[in-house]
Amino acid sequence: MYGEGIIKGMAETAKNFFQSYTDEERLTTVQYPEERLPLSPATRNFPFLVFDNDPEKGLRCVACKICEKECPPQCIYIILERDEKGKPKKHPKVFDIDISVCMSCQICVEVCPFDAIKMDQVYELSRTDRFEGLLLHKTDLRKPNEYFHEIHPAEAAEVDDRLNEEKAKAAAKAAAAAAAVGKAPAAAPLAGGATSPAATKPTLAKSVEPTGATTSAAAAPPETKAA
Repeated sequence: MYGEGIIKGMAETAKNFFQSYTDEERLTTVQYPEERLPLSPATRNFPFLVFDNDPEKGLRCVACKICEKECPPQCIYIILERDEKGKPKKHPKVFDIDISVCMSCQICVEVCPFDAIKMDQVYELSRTDRFEGLLLHKTDLRKPNEYFHEIHPAEAAEVDDRLNEEKAKAAAKAAAAAAAVGKAPAAAPLAGGATSPAATKPTLAKSVEPTGATTSAAAAPPETKAA
């Protein structure tokens, strides 16, 4: 029949139109901001820094600057903290992210070897100042590990398991090294606090005479002097 496909298409369109007013699953209009839809765990926006227990000393970031080097738009700025003598402390003194440049590519998360930076779900970041207001500092970026578990529970649990496993391996390695040091033989002390040479020097193996020798040099008869 001519025009049958058009009739079926218009019928499907009409059905969807009326269901959008009657079917509860089709009523997708949300009275924002009073009503909010739950976000998927896969939702990502701009990065944030993870810390354990203490907001400053518990930061996982060690200021290795890998994320700063690998960031495509170069929106991350890090300064390593140093002590009074100039020795590095493996802690970021400055950690800034310019979210006006950041494109939420997640490369900084993928290259971080310490699981210190993750992607956030916060999207209400409007500012009246489009310069300094969009430059997030370390105090703005750091968030606890509990928050990480709230927004990305599966990923956070995987990260915690991996970190705990690494800590257990390091502790076992340190315990094995301490046990090896404790089992090492000590030198035998002599009178006056001296150390026995036998306890410090290896014993040399005795030489073995060849099987063909039957008479030693000490057992040879003395030479007869001419009269």
